[in-house]
Amino acid sequence: MKEIKPEDINVILATDCGSTTTKAILIEKVGDEYRLIVRGEAPTTVEAPFEDVTMGVLNAVAEVEELSGRRLLDENHKIISPSKDEGDKKEGTDIYVSTSSAGGGLQMMVAGVVRSMTAESAERAALGAGAIVMDVIASNDKRLPHEQIERIRHLRPDMILLSGGIDGGTITHVVEIAELISGADPRPRLGSGYNLPVIYAGNKDAREAIKETLEDKVDLGIVDNIRPVLEKENLLPAREKIHDLFMEHVMAQAPGYSKLMEWTDVPIMPTPGAVGLIMKTIADLEDIEVLGVDIGGATTDVFSVFQGVFNRTVSANLGMSYSVSNVFAEATLPMVMRWVPFDMDERDLRNRVKNKMIRPTTIPQSMQELIFEQAIAKEALRLAFIQHKNFATVLKGVQQQRTIADAFDQKAGGETLVNMMTLNMLIGSGGVLSHAPRRQQAAMMLIDAFQPEGITRLAVDSIFMMPQLGVLSQVHAKAAKEVFDKDCLIHLGTCIAPVGETKPGKPVMKYRFELPGGKTEQGELKAGEMIKIDLGFDPDTDLPLKAKAVLEPERGFDVGPGKGSHLETTVSGGVSGLILDGRGRPFSPPENNKDRVESLIQWMTALNVYNEDALRG
Repeated sequence: MKEIKPEDINVILATDCGSTTTKAILIEKVGDEYRLIVRGEAPTTVEAPFEDVTMGVLNAVAEVEELSGRRLLDENHKIISPSKDEGDKKEGTDIYVSTSSAGGGLQMMVAGVVRSMTAESAERAALGAGAIVMDVIASNDKRLPHEQIERIRHLRPDMILLSGGIDGGTITHVVEIAELISGADPRPRLGSGYNLPVIYAGNKDAREAIKETLEDKVDLGIVDNIRPVLEKENLLPAREKIHDLFMEHVMAQAPGYSKLMEWTDVPIMPTPGAVGLIMKTIADLEDIEVLGVDIGGATTDVFSVFQGVFNRTVSANLGMSYSVSNVFAEATLPMVMRWVPFDMDERDLRNRVKNKMIRPTTIPQSMQELIFEQAIAKEALRLAFIQHKNFATVLKGVQQQRTIADAFDQKAGGETLVNMMTLNMLIGSGGVLSHAPRRQQAAMMLIDAFQPEGITRLAVDSIFMMPQLGVLSQVHAKAAKEVFDKDCLIHLGTCIAPVGETKPGKPVMKYRFELPGGKTEQGELKAGEMIKIDLGFDPDTDLPLKAKAVLEPERGFDVGPGKGSHLETTVSGGVSGLILDGRGRPFSPPENNKDRVESLIQWMTALNVYNEDALRG
């Protein structure tokens, strides 16, 4: 890889090779800041008849060339580097980076001694590196050894991450798991001519025994222990090794990737790993807590950074097309219908769900269909978030000064790191959120699904360029952050939600906002009410306008500093402005059908989510 200084980078080309579409973006330095210039896309060409991923990349880059007027490819279809701008003639790029989830992404198995401890730490390491975790094998997972061996053989993962034991502890259990892997003699998913990569990240005293057991059968890599002591997690070495092996083995086997690897100036990253990286970069640079979601056709990924700790979960059965029947089955019909402000025939509903599953690219054709699809999205997001909260926990049994016996108890869940009251920013991505006909609909989906507490900024990813910005953040964090703030994110506004139990019609909070231009908005938020206050963008900078907020919650309600405590702060606007949510936390729509329909119509009308005539029509 060539050495590139950030100050020498003026033009950046980045691609993301997805399973169906390859997306390319061009970023240039405009004055003192970096901005997105154009975006192009083309079908991914990893499968027959092309079987060469670089063809899709060249097609997407050719579209960027055409739209930008910058020559990026020479006569031999090679990317021109570095950039040269002379008058009207612009050509080349200073750096080319790429991410990929083509060919099904990175599929892994993890194995550990105790399911709720080292195996879970290994799972966190794999998920954070952008992998789909196919299964978790543990000594205490209730399966017999022959069932575990059969499972390893059957799944054919891209690689296995093996962990277990603290440094200096017992070695027998982790060696037993290594013997299971050896007995399974697993074959990799791609490329029959090489051994399956296995990463050992367990008790350092067991390394020699692990080598003896596995070295002849697999491609063994050894890194620092994931849990060197009971109260500490050390995930970075394992994650970095996963990335390296992803490049060397998985990507190298996919058609055309060896060529693409020669073109890029930094290693190709798995798409979800890159999204996680930009989230972590933003959280660190701004010193904020971030929660992000990417809802796709088959899966929903949830990313979070709380207390400086990054977590990612994949809900592989919650999506809006291929997995939509599963969302319906898991959430149940009444839970989906509680978000729909009119009656729909159950048989008709089930037919619509099945149609979406077999025709995944269809989009709603009527207002009713749109409202129903967005109701399913709320439930998919809610369920994925519950899974994430259960997984993003502080280390079990130790930090709360409990006994070691607790740590071995499968039911002894660690306390979740997710704290909605301290959350600063909630970011939505994926078709149903990014392409909602009105931005207010995306805001409503995020608020209803995640139920943010206190003061939370809301945003959606405009054209899903987070993966490219994630890999760019490794080389040029400033450029990645500037494009993220100004071109990637669409700021929806700020949700202000007092936490407490509401009683119909009772006051929840008094508010006063000092808006730009000397205007003031003040009033009282009542229980069950939602209020929208316009606060948009600065025409000179394109960034959200700010307002001074004075909030006085009633006794029993909390907006951050404690129940009944007065708060003065600055809040940011956006497309939806300021959204005051007086429905209390936790909340769900009224159970009485008439009240529920009336409440939904009031909330949707107050936020300008849909037209009242369409709702009552």
